[in-house]
Order: sequence, then C-alpha cells, then structure tokens
Amino acid sequence: MKMTRESAVDISYPKQRSLKEIDMEFSPDKKYIVDLHILNTHNAKGCEACHQKFNLGDTAVLACGPWPDGRPRLIHESDAVFDPKTGTYFERKYFSGLKSS
Repeated sequence: MKMTRESAVDISYPKQRSLKEIDMEFSPDKKYIVDLHILNTHNAKGCEACHQKFNLGDTAVLACGPWPDGRPRLIHESDAVFDPKTGTYFERKYFSGLKSS
C-alpha cells in the first residue's frame, strides 16, 4: 500500500506555551488536583506557603499571600483559607494577619 500525505498520521507536537499563558488558565476561586502539567510547570519552587514540593494528586489553590510581587501563587489547599467576601483564597498566616489588622 502506498502512503500518501492524506493517509499519514499527524504526529505534530503541541505548541509550547509561555508561563504567562499557563498562569492565565488558573482561577482564584477553584481547586486544582496536581497533575503532570502542574507538577512540571509549578514544582521548581514547590508550595510557596509550606516550601514542600507538590505531589501528584495533591489539592492546590491559587492564593494571595505575603509575596513581594503581589501576585497569587499556587499553594496546597491545606495552607489556604477561602474568603467568601472576596471569593479568593489567601495563604493561612497572611489571612490571619489581615483579620487582626
């Protein structure tokens, strides 16, 4: 059988995405199960709150915290508190500091 262009299987690789494009996919009011994609893109530093690496199957959230650039970070759900007034997760220690101020 002769192979033609039309009968060939497309084995092209997916387009590489920037970290900014990946970060834009996350929503501040959702929980995420750590999969290979999250593990490969966000595990260089690990969890910003507890400084532990993420594991497959961990539950993570995008949370505001005491980070110098002011951007939310992906942290373990157990290190976060959800504020229903703002609809946002906060890092637990940071949130308790906000409540006491």
